[in-house]
Amino acid sequence: MARLAVALCLLILAPVGLAAPASELWSIWQESNESNSETIDHSAWQQILSRHIQKNESGINLFDYRAARNASSAELKQYLSRMQALDPRDYSSAEQEAYWINLYNALTVELILQNYPLESITKLGRGFFRFGPWDDKIATVADESLTLNDIEHRILRPIWQDVRIHFAVNCASVGCPNLQTIAFTAQNVNGLMEYAAFEYLSHTRAANFDSRGRLQLSSLFDWYAVDFGTNTSERLNSLSNYAPDDLAERLRSYEGRIDYEYDWALNDL
Repeated sequence: MARLAVALCLLILAPVGLAAPASELWSIWQESNESNSETIDHSAWQQILSRHIQKNESGINLFDYRAARNASSAELKQYLSRMQALDPRDYSSAEQEAYWINLYNALTVELILQNYPLESITKLGRGFFRFGPWDDKIATVADESLTLNDIEHRILRPIWQDVRIHFAVNCASVGCPNLQTIAFTAQNVNGLMEYAAFEYLSHTRAANFDSRGRLQLSSLFDWYAVDFGTNTSERLNSLSNYAPDDLAERLRSYEGRIDYEYDWALNDL
């Protein structure tokens, strides 16, 4: 019986940890006010990023959670309170996109600070069979309770339908695209997502060929394969659009097996 219980637990846990939610529109968030030229102030978030992100020698941005917990927790809470007091639908579409990306990333950092020290974000989450905190209700915007999965998969992905969003949101893990040192704004969101995509594809944790010439990709491109194309050829061609020239050429011509890997270790300094 004990062995059966363990086996059942593994069967339940495996898809939770490996399967990504589908992109399903939460239609109430589609509204925008393009006539509103007002901007949302993300300067407090920018100060936190500038203060606590350091790029290590390999090109991975690490966050000093220990220092941030002592020096920036109150500032982060105030920023998140101000963001949740807004109704993003009162702003332009570009302002909203930057707003949701920053809110997602700031909420993720807040979750880590609340539970620091820890080895991985996957250790968080309410419920015995949970793999991470992504389905926990952790924010309220316009009287709607939100999870991180709501923000990413019911708002950002279906409304903007831009694969570069995957390079902009950060899951506090080494395997994830970098938490950028610059806060997203309506003015820089397009260029910063483009930079984030190129930066990630320039690193071996995103794409690499082993000694046998076999392609190794981040599991991100497996979990969200549907966003990058309908078949392997289309997906590799999509990735090549954001890769350095030499890698892009190899991706476009590759026809072999693909291995997927992901490092869930905390992106801690």
